Parts: sequence; structure tokens; C-alpha cells
Amino acid sequence: MSVLRKFWSPMVWGNLLAMALVATLLLAGVWYGLAEYTHHGEEIEIPDVTGRLYADAIYELERQGLTAEVVDSIHDRTKPTGAVLMQRPASGGHVKAGRTIELTINSRHEQSVLMPDIADNCSVREAQDRLSVLGFRTTVEEIDGDKDWVYGVKCQGRQVYAGDRVPSGANLILQVGSGYSEDADSMEFNNEGFIEMDYDFTD
Repeated sequence: MSVLRKFWSPMVWGNLLAMALVATLLLAGVWYGLAEYTHHGEEIEIPDVTGRLYADAIYELERQGLTAEVVDSIHDRTKPTGAVLMQRPASGGHVKAGRTIELTINSRHEQSVLMPDIADNCSVREAQDRLSVLGFRTTVEEIDGDKDWVYGVKCQGRQVYAGDRVPSGANLILQVGSGYSEDADSMEFNNEGFIEMDYDFTD
């Protein structure tokens, strides 16, 4: 009976309640600390900063609790120097605070690429495949010669050769044989099967 009387005493119950309260406070503190550390449940909608100047984009992202990093630069003559051309992740998505947004900005100088050995070295299909990988756009200009064979390459009105530096993303004109030749057109077969050539000996 004395043992039971001690168990039911106010001092024991007070100690038990104090221990339970301390344990509850500790658990609550740990949960709150983890939530603050991981930003539990906190998400930010990514703003669209494409087209904005770099400084404005940085300000807007930091105002939203995000950070920015320039990962690439390309040249686009239609956009202002320093403008944001692309961002990753894209706008509209949701991320946690502090997430880094990767930016591609418009560089001041036009980038260039070495022209590969295309002229008189491959077919039009092969040339288009090789140039497409390098970021070029191509159109075809037919000239006399073997069909679908590339005889030359022009860029911005001038002839370019292997090793020349050409603006990245430029439109290249491939001079491709049409399959027609003036020499072939001037040859005729006579009745005996021999080839007759038309020559003009006049001065």
C-alpha cells in the first residue's frame, strides 16, 4: 500500500508531466528546425526573365528568393547585348527557395565556326548533315555538274573554303550539281555509234 501511495503522489505525477512536456518541446524543436533547414512545403514559382537584361533578371530572381548563374552565351543580332536568351528551369515551374536558375545570355561578339571540308568533297545530303550538326542552315543553288555533288559553299555573298571562320548559325548556300553539263549536251552520236563533238573554230 505504501508503494502505491507513493506512485499516486503529486510529486511523481508532476515529474512525469514535466518529462513529457520536455520531450514534446524537444520533438517540436527538432521538427521546426528540419522544416526551416529544408524549406519544407515552401515552393516558389519561377518568373520568366527571358528577354530581360542580365542585371534586371538577377534582381527579379533574387527578389523571389532564387539565385542565378550564367552557363552559356551566344550571339543573336536581333536581341540586345546582355539580354537573357534562355533560362533553365523554364518559367512557370515551382522550386524551393535558393534554387539556382541557369541563364544563357546574348554575347557582344558573334561566334564563329571553322568551315569543314565540304566543297568538292561530299554529296549534298552528307554536307547538310555535317553542317546541321555545327548549327548552320543551308539552301541549295544548282549549277552545272554531277547531280547532287557539292562544288562550292557561299556565305553572305562570298565563297568560303575549308578552314575559314564562318558566323555560327549562318545560312550557307551549297552549290550543287544539277546533273546537266554543257559538254555532255554538245556530244552527239552518228550512225556508226561514234561521238561527234560540236566545235566552233571561228575567231
